[in-house]
Amino acid sequence: EMQLVESGGGLVQSGGSLRLSCAASGFTFNDYAICWFHQAPGKEREGVACISDSDGNTAYADSVKGRFTISSDNTENTVYLQMNSLRPESTTVYFCAAGAYTGWETLSVYEYDPWGQGTKVTVSS
Repeated sequence: EMQLVESGGGLVQSGGSLRLSCAASGFTFNDYAICWFHQAPGKEREGVACISDSDGNTAYADSVKGRFTISSDNTENTVYLQMNSLRPESTTVYFCAAGAYTGWETLSVYEYDPWGQGTKVTVSS
């Protein structure tokens, strides 16, 4: 069974950093793209960053370019999201998910399965 588990969320001051981890099991890691999404209360999940299957190419939302970095450790089946210069608007729940990446413009939560349970990030002002 394909499973993803997020960890690394917590409380951080504005301008600080966190590193989120997404541990995958039950599938061949490099056959899928892995994306990070976030979701604020009452809003839909939005894409944050993706790393594509075996080629390692990355893509980011404009709002996090230059501050967030997505990377992978294929030997551990783990994807990371390094978040620097955090802002209060980053106070959301972050999810990772596996799927097919066909371009940022077509990124959709409905094309990704499975999902992790989410890890909450709180950025204080």
